[in-house]
Amino acid sequence: MKKKLIKFFKDNPGAAFRHKDIGKKLKIETPSDYASLKATLHKLFEEEFLFKKGKRFQLNQFPESNKLTGVLRIHPDGYGFVIPKKKKLGDVFISARNISAAFDGDTVEVVLFAKHKGKNLEGQIIKIMERKRTEVTGTLQKSNSFYFIKPDNINQHRDIYIDESNLGKAKVGDKVVVGNIEWTTSMLNPEGVVISILGKEGTIDADKSSIASQFNLPLSFNKKVLDEAEKTVIDINDEEVGNRLDFRNENVFTIDPVDAKDFDDALSVSQLENGNLKVGVHIADVSHYVAKDSALDKQAELRGNSVYLVGAVIPMLPEKLSNEICSLVPDEDRLTFSVVFELTKESELVDYKISKSIIRSKRRFTYDEVQEIIENGSGDFSNEIILLNQLAQKLRKARIQEGSIEFFTPEIVFELDETGKPVAVKKKEIKSSNMLVEEFMLLTNKIIAQHFSAAKKSDRKKIIYRIHDKPESEKIQEFIRFVKSLGYDFKSNSFSNSREIQRLIVQVRNSEEEAVVNELAIRSMAKAVYSTKNIGHFGLGFKYYTHFTSPIRRYSDLLIHRLVFAYINKKNGINYTIDQLSEICDHISKCERNAIDAERLSVKKKQALFLKDKVGEEFHAVISGIAHFGIFVELTDILAEGLIRVRDLEGDFYVYDDKKYSLIGRRTKKTYRLGDKLSVKLIRVDLEKLELDFLIIEPSGRKNG
Repeated sequence: MKKKLIKFFKDNPGAAFRHKDIGKKLKIETPSDYASLKATLHKLFEEEFLFKKGKRFQLNQFPESNKLTGVLRIHPDGYGFVIPKKKKLGDVFISARNISAAFDGDTVEVVLFAKHKGKNLEGQIIKIMERKRTEVTGTLQKSNSFYFIKPDNINQHRDIYIDESNLGKAKVGDKVVVGNIEWTTSMLNPEGVVISILGKEGTIDADKSSIASQFNLPLSFNKKVLDEAEKTVIDINDEEVGNRLDFRNENVFTIDPVDAKDFDDALSVSQLENGNLKVGVHIADVSHYVAKDSALDKQAELRGNSVYLVGAVIPMLPEKLSNEICSLVPDEDRLTFSVVFELTKESELVDYKISKSIIRSKRRFTYDEVQEIIENGSGDFSNEIILLNQLAQKLRKARIQEGSIEFFTPEIVFELDETGKPVAVKKKEIKSSNMLVEEFMLLTNKIIAQHFSAAKKSDRKKIIYRIHDKPESEKIQEFIRFVKSLGYDFKSNSFSNSREIQRLIVQVRNSEEEAVVNELAIRSMAKAVYSTKNIGHFGLGFKYYTHFTSPIRRYSDLLIHRLVFAYINKKNGINYTIDQLSEICDHISKCERNAIDAERLSVKKKQALFLKDKVGEEFHAVISGIAHFGIFVELTDILAEGLIRVRDLEGDFYVYDDKKYSLIGRRTKKTYRLGDKLSVKLIRVDLEKLELDFLIIEPSGRKNG
C-alpha cells in the first residue's frame, strides 16, 4: 500500500486528494484495504512525505536545498509569504518575527524550516537580494520629537523615521516621498530622507503620486520619449491617402464619456444598394506613429496600459500622441485602422473588410447626448444613431443567446472640488448609448481574432488572444452551494456552461441578492489574460477574441495593429517570435492586474474621504460578506464596503455558519446572511487603513426555518 501511494502522489505532484478519491483511483474495494489506505496516508503525513490541505492529502515537494529566493508579499497583519521562482514549491510562510529588514515586494533569500504553517512551507528571511522600491510615499507625522511617515502601502509594515535635518521644507500633514532609505536590522525602524513634497493628503496630485509609488507606476516620461513624441507630426500626404480607405466624406462620429480626453474609436453607418448596412468601426492608427522598438514603443510596452484614477490618469503614451495626434477629434483628418462590416438589418454578418483608413470626425458625442437622441428620436445624425442602436440591440441579443454572460457590475462616479475632495458620489448608469458602442467594439475584436485563426494550422498567424478560462471546480462548488442557500435552482454541473450562468443572472435581476450573486459569480471566474495560445473567452462565449479597439490606452491593441497590418499586406517580417509574444502577454497581463488594483484603491480612498465627515449618519446597505468576526456591508448608493463587528451585534451570541453563509443568533436564531438589506450607522472612518465601521440600526434578521 505504501509503495502504491508513493507512486500515486509522485505521478500527481501538484494535486490534492481526499482518501475516498484515492481509493477510487487505486480501485480499493475491500474494507481491510480501505482501512490500510487510511492508516498509510496518516503515516506518510507523519513522515512529512505528504501534507494536508483540509481533508485532502498532497505530495510534500520539499526542495533539495533548504534555501530559496523569491518575492516577499506582506499581509497588513504583519506576516508574509515568499513567492519562489519555482512555483511548484508553493508560497513560503514567513511569520512577522522572521521578516527581518525586508519590505513588501523585495526579492529575498529564505532559509526553510522542516515544519509547515498549515499547507505552506515555513521559513525565515536571511538576506535582501533586491529592493523593489528605493522610494516610499506617506503622510508626514510627528510623535514627541520624532518625525516619521506611515507608508501609504499598508503592507509596508514599518514606519520610516526621518531626522529633523532631513525634512527639507516638508510640514506635518504633507504627503511626501522618502528616499535614501537605510534599514539593516529589524530591531530598529528604517530611516530616510524627504526627497519631494507631493502636497496635502487628499489632493488629486498627492493621491496620484502616492498610488503611482505604491504600485510602481511611472508617473513621468523620460526626455528621450518626450523628444520623440514632440518630433512626431501629422503628415498626411497623397501617397498615404491613396493606400487607405477614405471615409472623410462620410458621417463618422465618436461617442465617449463627458470627461474623456482621448478618442480612439469612431463609428459610421450607411445603407448599401442591396438593402444591407455598411458599418464602419474606425480605430486610431497609433501604430503608424509608434514604430516597433522606438523609445515610445518601449515605454508603452513597459507601462502596458493607461491607469485611470479618480480625477487623474497615468497615460500609456505622452499627451502629444494620446490627446492630439492619435485622438479622433472633430473636424480634423486622422489616420485610422478600420473594420468595415456588411450587416443585414437583423444584424447578421454578411461580409467584412480590414483596412487602414482615413477619417474626419463630424461630431464628438457624449454618452448622455446619444442617449437623448435614442430616447427622443431627434438630434445630430439621429438616423445613423438610431440605426446603430437597433443593430447593437440585435447583436447583443444574439451574443447572449450564444453564451455571453451579462454581469451586473455597478460603478460610481465622483464629483470633485478644486482640491480633489469628493463632494458628491453617484452610481454610473449603463444605458443604451454605452451598450451601442460596446457591441460594435466586441464584434470588431471578435472578427479580428477569428480572421487570423484559420481552420488550417498552416494558415494561422501569430497573434495574441484575450482568453478567459472556465472556472475551477472548487470555486464552482462553493458558488453553487451559496446559490442554493439563497433558494435558487442551479445544477451542480452547470457552472462550466455560460448559458446556465446567464440564466441565473437573469433570475436574480432586481432582487436583493443581485449585486452579491453577480460579485461572487465574478470572483468564482478565472481572470481574463493575454496569451498566444487560444482557449476562447468563456465569459463572452466567443471562440476567438482579442483586443484591437483601444491602442491609445492598451499595448495589446497597439501590438495587434502591427501584426494585423503586416498580415493583410502579406509581410511577415515583424520580427516577433512566439516566445517574445508570450513574454509580452505575461507582462501586459500583470500590468493590467496592477492597474485594476491601483484604480480600486483610488476609488476606495475617495470613498473613505467622502465619508470622513459623515460619521453618525445612516445608510442603506446590503450584506456583501460574512466571517466569524463580523458582517461586511456595501452601501447601496456609494458602494463603499465596511464592517459590522460581531462584538457590536447586541442581544445574542452569534455563531458563523459557513454552509449557510450566515451569522446565526444562538438563542434567538436571528440570522444575517449574504444579500440581506440593512440600515446601518457609520461609527468610524480610518483614512490610513481605509477601514469603515458600522452599527446595525434596523436589523432585518430572518428566522431560521
